[in-house]
Amino acid sequence: MKKILLVLGHPRKESLCGALADAYLAGAKEGGHTIESIHLGSLDFDPILWGGYEGSQALEPDLVKAQKQIAWADHLVFVYPTWWGALPALLKGFIDRVFLPGFAFRYREGSIRWDRLLTGKSAHLIVTMDSPPWYYRWISRMPGHNQMKRAILEFSGIKPVKVTSFGSVKASNQTQRTKWLTAAKHLGQAVS
Repeated sequence: MKKILLVLGHPRKESLCGALADAYLAGAKEGGHTIESIHLGSLDFDPILWGGYEGSQALEPDLVKAQKQIAWADHLVFVYPTWWGALPALLKGFIDRVFLPGFAFRYREGSIRWDRLLTGKSAHLIVTMDSPPWYYRWISRMPGHNQMKRAILEFSGIKPVKVTSFGSVKASNQTQRTKWLTAAKHLGQAVS
């Protein structure tokens, strides 16, 4: 059984992403996993890393707790929409503030190499989009998926990272959305 942390990256809980997150959590509970979740829209934090890595910016209590939850988890699940080809600003700000040097990675002195500090964890991205997934893959070349998977999570040592895309949301009907919710529940049940 896994210790799972689900991060809902949509600002509103009452959204398709919120419903997908709830379905995933229900499936994971049925599968006997231990679950914690974070809804970024309910956290109190400044999403801007004002000084970059050069300055010091104290973490708000919600972000201190988030780092503890990430450290605790075996498996991370991020549920979010694709906006303008990538993740929402709120999720990006959360990552900027939480996945810091000394927590997620550490640069080696005098080297371009780094240490991945979150090894031993896996992740799953559950992403909605208005464009059809085939268009996002072949025409847009998946900039948001690549950013989350390669440039953030794998950079920090988290792998494997699986991606499930649901779209086109704009062209979907209730029958299609119900199928997506069922699929999200099965993903939660099938975590291994």
